[in-house]
Amino acid sequence: MYAEELRQSLLQKTQLFLQQDIAVSELTELREVLVFHEWNYHINFEPLISDYEYDQLYKKLEAIEAAHPELITPESPTQRVSLQVTEGQATVKHLTPMLSLANSYNAEDLEAFDESIKKLTGEAPDVKIKYCVEPKYDGGSVAFVYDSDKLLRASTRGNGIQGEVMTANARTLPSIPLSASFSKLGIKTVELRGEAVIRKDTFDKINAAREKNGQSIFANPRNAAAGGLRMKNPNETRQRGIEVFLFQMGYALDEAGADAIAQYDSHHERINLLSELGFRVPTIEKKYCEGIAEVISFIKEWDEKRDDYQYEIDGMVVKVDSYQLQEKCGSTQHHPRWAIAYKFKAKQATTQLIGIEYQIGKIGSVTPVAKLEPVALAGVTIGSVSLHNEEFISSKDLRIGDQVLVERAGDVIPYIVKSLPEYRDGSEQPVVFPAHCPSCGTALIKNEKEAAWRCTNFQCEAQRLQRLIFHVSKGAMDIDGFGKSYVELFYQKGWLNDLSDVYVLDYDAIATLEGFGAKSAQNLRTSIEKAKQNPIHRLLHSLSIHHLGKKASKLLGEQIEQVMDLQSWKTEDFMNIKDIGPVVAENVIAFFQDEENLAMIRRMEERGVNMLQTDDDKPVVLKADAPLSGKTILFTGSLQTMSRKEAQAMATDAGAKNISAVSSNLNVLVVGEKAGSKLKKAEALGSVEIMTEQAFLNLINE
Repeated sequence: MYAEELRQSLLQKTQLFLQQDIAVSELTELREVLVFHEWNYHINFEPLISDYEYDQLYKKLEAIEAAHPELITPESPTQRVSLQVTEGQATVKHLTPMLSLANSYNAEDLEAFDESIKKLTGEAPDVKIKYCVEPKYDGGSVAFVYDSDKLLRASTRGNGIQGEVMTANARTLPSIPLSASFSKLGIKTVELRGEAVIRKDTFDKINAAREKNGQSIFANPRNAAAGGLRMKNPNETRQRGIEVFLFQMGYALDEAGADAIAQYDSHHERINLLSELGFRVPTIEKKYCEGIAEVISFIKEWDEKRDDYQYEIDGMVVKVDSYQLQEKCGSTQHHPRWAIAYKFKAKQATTQLIGIEYQIGKIGSVTPVAKLEPVALAGVTIGSVSLHNEEFISSKDLRIGDQVLVERAGDVIPYIVKSLPEYRDGSEQPVVFPAHCPSCGTALIKNEKEAAWRCTNFQCEAQRLQRLIFHVSKGAMDIDGFGKSYVELFYQKGWLNDLSDVYVLDYDAIATLEGFGAKSAQNLRTSIEKAKQNPIHRLLHSLSIHHLGKKASKLLGEQIEQVMDLQSWKTEDFMNIKDIGPVVAENVIAFFQDEENLAMIRRMEERGVNMLQTDDDKPVVLKADAPLSGKTILFTGSLQTMSRKEAQAMATDAGAKNISAVSSNLNVLVVGEKAGSKLKKAEALGSVEIMTEQAFLNLINE
C-alpha cells in the first residue's frame, strides 16, 4: 500500500511529531501518520513504533481535536472510539445477495466440480481452469459499503438478502479503513465482503481476562467474533480484538452508475487491489492455481498445517478466477455455481475417560455423560460428552480409564468415536450402569420400545429441578430472563419446589441477591406476569408430561375450553384427534388423575396463570388460496431470521405440512446457511421446489 518514498516520509514525520509539539496546520499529516502505523500493526503485522509511542501520537491528536472540534472528520483515527450505544440493530438490504456455498469433502468432489465448470463454460475437458483458493475462516461474515471513498455502512450477513446494520461497531475495528482511495480506480460506490475473526492467541488472552474477572468464558473464537459484531456498545466490539479479512469485491459503480471494475476480470486481481488500498486480505494463505490438481495439492497442504495457523479455519474456498467464466456459470437461489467450499474433516483428538456422571431429565430419563481429561478440539476445550444411553456405552466398549478418540461432528457437537483398547494396561474399569436413580434411589425401569432407563418417581428432586428449568424456558412458558442458573439458585434457596412456585416469588428478596438489584427483579416480575397470559397449549407443553410435545399440546389446546377439562377425558377422546395416539392419551390421563398434579394446577390458576382457551389456541381456518395449501415442506441448514420451529409454524399456518426427510413426497425445500445432503438429494430428484429463506418469507408475506 505504501511506496518506499511515502513510507520513509511518514517515518520521518513520526519522529518529528514524537519530539515536538504539533501545530494545527499539521493535523492532516498527524492523522496520516497514525493511519500508517495502524496499518502496519493491524494489517501488515510489522509495527514500526512501540505501543507507548503510538499512544503519545494519539493523545496529541486528541488534544488538537478537543481544542478545535470543528476540525474533526469522520475518518480521524479518534472516531474509531464510539460513544454511541446501539439500542436496536436496523436491517438493511445488501447491494447483491450474499449466497451460501456448496460443500465438498474430498478430492473426488473437487474433480466433479471442475468437470461441471467446464460443462457450464463450454471449455474443453483438457483445459486447466484457473482457480483462486482461499481459507474458509470460521468467523462472522460482514459486508461493507464505501461511497466517495468513505465507509458508508457495515452490516452482518443476516439471511444473505439483508443483514443487521453494525456501522458504529465496524468503525472501531482497526483493520477496517474509515476511508480508502477507490476514486483513484474510478469507483464511487463499492460493496465488499469479509469475515470477522479473532486470532487464537488473542482469544486465549480475552478468556483469561474474563475468567480472572469472574465473567463467563467464550466457547470459541467464532462465537466471540460473531457476537462482538452485534454488541450494543461499539467500544466493547473493539475490545474483542476482532480482525476482518476481505474476500470479495463483486459490486462497484462509477459516478455514472456503470460497472467500474469490469476491466479487472480476475478475482485475485481485485483482491490484490483491496490490499493496495489498505485492506486486510489473505496472502500466504491463498493461491492462484492452474487446474484442479494444483487446487487439491494446495488444500492438502493446508489441511495438514491448519492447526498451526493463527486463526480458526474449517476449510478452503475454491473460486473460478475469471469473472467472465463466473457469469457463464451463474448461480442457483442458494449458491454460486462457480465456487465451492472444501470442508476439512472433523477434528479428532485422544484423551482419557476419567468417569461417568448420570443426569436425570425432566421425565426421569437417565443420560450418562462422560467426564474427560480436558482436551482442546476445533477451537474449544472438551471436558464432557454425552454417551446417550447404555447401548451406546456397550457398542463402544467403553471403560473408565480408557483412552478414547473424540471428534466434533461438523466442528460443533463433541462425540466419542471409539475407545482405544491397545492402550489399556489392566487398570481400566468396566462401566456398570446404575440400577437405581442416582438422585432419589428409585429402581430404574426400561420400556422395551425405548433406549433410555427412567426413574418413575415423579417427585424425584432431580426431575423437579429439570421440570422447573424446562417450564420457564423459551420452548415452554418463555419467561424472558429466567435462565437455568436462576432456577437452580432459587431452588437451592427453597423458593421453588414445584411449577406453581414460579408465580409467587418474593421479588424484594430477589432484589437483595448479588448480581440482581431492584431493576433486575422488576424485569423478572414483568416477564412472569406476561407468561401468565400464555395460551393453554404452551402451559400443557410446559408440564413435562411424557410424550406430550408441542404439536400434541397444540392439538389438545384446540379441543378444550379450559385445562381442567382433561381431568374427565377418556382414551377415546384423545384417539378421536388425528395424530394423537394411545401412548400420549395414557400419559395425559395419568397426569390428570394424580391429586398432587391437580393441586399444583389449581395453585397456578389461583396465582393468575391462564387456564382458558385463547385465540392463539383455536384451530387456524385455512383459506383455499393459502400460499402453501396442500404442499409438503422441509427446512434444512441454518436459518438466519427465525428458528426452525418458528419457520415450521409459519409453514403450517400457510397450509403446508412439515415432513422430516427428502423423498418423492416433498414439494418444497427451504434452504438456510450450510445446507447439506438434503439439498443435494432434493436437487437430484428434480421435482422439489427449492427456495431460499427470504423467498419463503416473501411467499408467506404475500
